[in-house]
Amino acid sequence: MNVFLWILAGVLAAFFLAAGANKLAQSHAKLLATPNMKWVEDFSPGTLKLIGAAEVLGAIGLILPAVLDIAPILTPLAAVGLAVIMLGAIITHGRRKEYQPIIINAVVLVLAVVLAIFRFGPNSF
Repeated sequence: MNVFLWILAGVLAAFFLAAGANKLAQSHAKLLATPNMKWVEDFSPGTLKLIGAAEVLGAIGLILPAVLDIAPILTPLAAVGLAVIMLGAIITHGRRKEYQPIIINAVVLVLAVVLAIFRFGPNSF
């Protein structure tokens, strides 16, 4: 089970690192021009950078505290934080009637919750 949770943490970290880095590296206008990022028009550039930074920090928090064995409680807390971000993404897409991204967001939400539950509970560090 521990190996599965490490793989899950790695996959989630890669997903959120890529998504967050994309939001941090590209301008608001360039993100608006991306076909699957029309939701960006609902947010200011600063808010978008904040979301990107939270995703990058969450990705780091999924791996680094456990690997370094420094405050490993931060790993399940990062998973909870990323689950909250996914919940916000589901709400945003639902309000905009963009139903296809909700499926991806829901899957990632479930994976983050599973990681948080098991790292808080039976398979904690």
